[in-house]
Amino acid sequence: MSTTTETVGDTGELSGNHRAGILGGIVGALAMGALVLAMSPPVLAVAIPSLYGLAPPPNPGLGMVVHVSHGAVLGVVFAGLVGALGIEDTARRVGLGVAWGVVTWIGLAALVMPVWLSVVGSPASPPFPNFAPPSLLWHAVYGAVLGGVYTVTATRV
Repeated sequence: MSTTTETVGDTGELSGNHRAGILGGIVGALAMGALVLAMSPPVLAVAIPSLYGLAPPPNPGLGMVVHVSHGAVLGVVFAGLVGALGIEDTARRVGLGVAWGVVTWIGLAALVMPVWLSVVGSPASPPFPNFAPPSLLWHAVYGAVLGGVYTVTATRV
C-alpha cells in the first residue's frame, strides 16, 4: 500500500495572466502610438527610438517597435498588479489600467525619459520634468485599452 502526500499552499506566484498582459500591452501601445503619430509624430519618429540610439534620422517604424515593446513589458507588470490585487471585474480592471497609464506617464514619460534622452544626447530631449498634457492623454488611453483587452482575453489566452 502506498500513500501520497499533497501540499497545498502559496507558491509565491501572482495569479494575473501574463499572456493577457502582453497582448493588452501591445494593443494599448498600438492605440497610443496611433494617437502620438496623429498629434506629435516627432515623439515616435525621434524621441522614442533615440532612447536606444536608433534615431536620428527620424524613424517612426523603429519608434513604434520600441514603443510596442515597452507596452508589452508594462502589460506584464499590469497583469501582476491585477493578480496581486485580485481584481476581476471589467470596470475596476479598466480603471486600474488608466491609473497604471498615469503612473507610467509620471514615472517613465515625465521623469525618466527626459533624463535618458539628455544622457544619450538626443535632439528630441524635452525639459525635465516633462508633464506634457498630451502625453497624459496618450498614457491614459494606453491604460484603458490595456485594461479592456486584458479583461477580454484573460480567460482565453
